[in-house]
Amino acid sequence: MHKLARRVRFSINPFLAEDSTGFNSYCSKPACEGLSVFFELTVELAGAVDSETGFVVNVADIDEAIRQNVVPVFSGHIRRYFREGKHTGLGEIADLLKKSSDKLKGKFAKAKIDKLSLSLNPFRKVAIDFEESRMIYFSEKFDFAATHKLWNEDFTEEQNFKVFGKCANPSGHGHNYVAEVTVKAEPGRLSICEFEKTVDENLIQLVDHKNLNVDVPYFAKIQPTVENLAVFAWERLEGRFENAKLHCVNMQETDKTYCSYYGQKDN
Repeated sequence: MHKLARRVRFSINPFLAEDSTGFNSYCSKPACEGLSVFFELTVELAGAVDSETGFVVNVADIDEAIRQNVVPVFSGHIRRYFREGKHTGLGEIADLLKKSSDKLKGKFAKAKIDKLSLSLNPFRKVAIDFEESRMIYFSEKFDFAATHKLWNEDFTEEQNFKVFGKCANPSGHGHNYVAEVTVKAEPGRLSICEFEKTVDENLIQLVDHKNLNVDVPYFAKIQPTVENLAVFAWERLEGRFENAKLHCVNMQETDKTYCSYYGQKDN
């Protein structure tokens, strides 16, 4: 079984009756003129690879299915709510994703839709899992800067530099970390403001502009690797969200290195 993901970008101008088609799908198609609402919808499909084509599904077919069946769902909602001056919250976003999934059923031959994920901005997204469609997965990224040194006192100096390389620099070194926190919640029950406050107070304030080895007691005897930092974040946040359950912490150390942690059991 393979899982194929495809990102489809499109824009909707609530001030206009129709959107211009556009020709650059990498940017946005429909493209829109002037100020508009931008969307990036990610479709994850599960299925077997076709022996003749090598595809799970031809991505061109995914693009076409999204633009023919999903874009009208979003454009209709955006324009109607804009005219009526109504707010679109997480509950309404979940409904849009469910309506979109219904529109896409049977459009991809034997492949099944596994997940739909909507990026609200470059740092925040909402997803629904089709095994538990009554719940949403809300994700948001937070950044912080910190220094650390990787060093094991039971190793010789030679062993430390062999194992940890530059990370064993005696003076330490810094990273601009990005922590992506994902929670599972019922649509309409999650407060984004309270979610951000919880992460800020229980994680970011503890590590931002800190020497992890010295300023964070947790790492006095534990290596402050990206793996252990993800566990630390999980332990600091688990059980602290109102009306939501922690699902995953993704800790990014550089643009090439990150670790995702889901706790000790399936969440």
